[in-house]
Amino acid sequence: MRFDDSLSTVLATDASTPFGAQTAWRQLVDLVGRGRAEATPETIAKLRDLRARVPARVRAASARALTYAMPPAPLVRLFAEDDATIAGPVLRSARLPASDWTAMLVAMSAQGRAILRHRRDLPPEVMRALSDFGAVDFVLATEVPTAPPTVESLPVAPGVRSRPAAAWDALVADLEQAETTPTLPSPALDPAPLAESDFASFASVAQALPAVVEARRQVAAGEVALPPVAAQPVAAPAEAPPGPFQIPDIVARIDAFRRQRGEAPSPALALPVAAPALAPTVNARSFQFETDADGIIRWVAGVERAAVIGISIAYGAAGAAAVDGIATGAFRRRARLDDARLEIAGQSSAAGAWRISAIPCFDRISGAFIGYRGAARRPRADEQAHIESGTIDSLRQLVHELRTPTTAIAGFAEMIEGQVLGPVADSYRGYAGTIVEQARALLGAIDDLDLATRIESHALDLRPTDVPLAPILVRVIKDLEPLAALRGAETTLDIGYDVLAKGDDRVIERLLARLIAVLVSAARAGETIAVLATREDGDAVVRLTRPEALAVASGNAPSLAIDAEEEAAAGAPLLGSGFALRLAMNLARELGGALIIGEARLTLRLPAAFAGDMGQASTN
Repeated sequence: MRFDDSLSTVLATDASTPFGAQTAWRQLVDLVGRGRAEATPETIAKLRDLRARVPARVRAASARALTYAMPPAPLVRLFAEDDATIAGPVLRSARLPASDWTAMLVAMSAQGRAILRHRRDLPPEVMRALSDFGAVDFVLATEVPTAPPTVESLPVAPGVRSRPAAAWDALVADLEQAETTPTLPSPALDPAPLAESDFASFASVAQALPAVVEARRQVAAGEVALPPVAAQPVAAPAEAPPGPFQIPDIVARIDAFRRQRGEAPSPALALPVAAPALAPTVNARSFQFETDADGIIRWVAGVERAAVIGISIAYGAAGAAAVDGIATGAFRRRARLDDARLEIAGQSSAAGAWRISAIPCFDRISGAFIGYRGAARRPRADEQAHIESGTIDSLRQLVHELRTPTTAIAGFAEMIEGQVLGPVADSYRGYAGTIVEQARALLGAIDDLDLATRIESHALDLRPTDVPLAPILVRVIKDLEPLAALRGAETTLDIGYDVLAKGDDRVIERLLARLIAVLVSAARAGETIAVLATREDGDAVVRLTRPEALAVASGNAPSLAIDAEEEAAAGAPLLGSGFALRLAMNLARELGGALIIGEARLTLRLPAAFAGDMGQASTN
């Protein structure tokens, strides 16, 4: 059955009986609310006609069924005209343009507008329109009577049935007769139930009480004299009156109080409007800071203080913030730090990545170290890798898929070169040797990619131990002798056997191997790559000669690349010298140290391991 046919069938349904009206109401609301039928004027008129014959519980159930059903504006306006307890589910979940919301605010009840004020997803213009109704919705008005009301003009409270004049006259006669008796009988109210969801104030109900009606009648007839009204509020009497208050006295006091308020009206009492949703915090771009002698930031300006105060630059990780090895190493030496990395977690304006630079400060009189003073900035686009987690996972999967066939190719080439399966011609053995050499270079590049992705995804597994640098440097330089001979360069090593670093031995060896290989491959004929390792304060320091081929960009910032001719020469890193040097920098940071590229040399600083009395280590 088509939707049009369904709508025609529902409109033709006999709604003369209560059951038929409820059925037609439910079906029409469902069809229109879920977009199966258009909200035409005829359909809305039909619903408006049915609403008076449908119980409130059925209308409330229909409203709850429309939650998140995207009803159209005419249907929402129809429900908005109903009681707030019925319209609430629709008003809390409907999604309409701002123009439709503002158009229906006038016809909506104050309770309905209050429901909309609690939403945080409405357009700003709707919230502004709601705030314009504050003077109407949030004011407790006081009514000052101009003349004493008569019995016929008294308002009837909602839910209290009005009585005919004869009945009131009978009650008044009973009250006059009861004045001579010790007690005053209290006539019972008509037990008619209140209408559903109607509100009756206490004052309106009290005005309909027979005793209050009689008191007002006496005031209107002049039988009771009102006390004079003072210009200022009358203070409470010092002593109690001689007898119990009579009802006319109480009514007179109420009228006097209301007239006093009418002479000096108080400003309208408006309830606070619900605050709009907070705008998303804009991330700051820079800030200044100062630390104490322990490296803890105690003063900050330019960013949210709560997120930065208490961060320590003396430790690699401290709670919701972490700094790299450049900051921790500089703090141990009380040296200047430049462009160290700082990561702040959370959702504040200070959250995210920073680059901090600071200088140490010393007391002018005693010369004691008192802390750092510096600034932080957001990293530039070329200083961070914007790689999403899905991209990193895909890259790691690609690395594993490349490693398997490359290992298989290298294995079969070694079998051919070693004539494991039988005699092989010398030319094919030469080809197999070249394949083995290139496969090993490719495996090294794959391992570097895997290592870089692990660093970027914070998945690098480090197992710190005391690592002597002498055996590693001797082994690395010996392995690079063929490459140095090919380049016509020379390598020298000067190291003490007591130089120990604190870190993972595998990562330290990979770092030194990649770093020295880049320098040797960039060396020209006649150049010497000197390697000097010493221990300074709390660091194990390795200084290496910088080849001239490593060009310098503006200032002291290295370009981390050599020219295209040198890059294409034999022995150059497969992924380029720039990638290899950046990988070395990142590895140094992960180990808690730093790699600094200067004008004439490269300086690698790693945390030193302190062993008490250490004998000479053998390199055999």
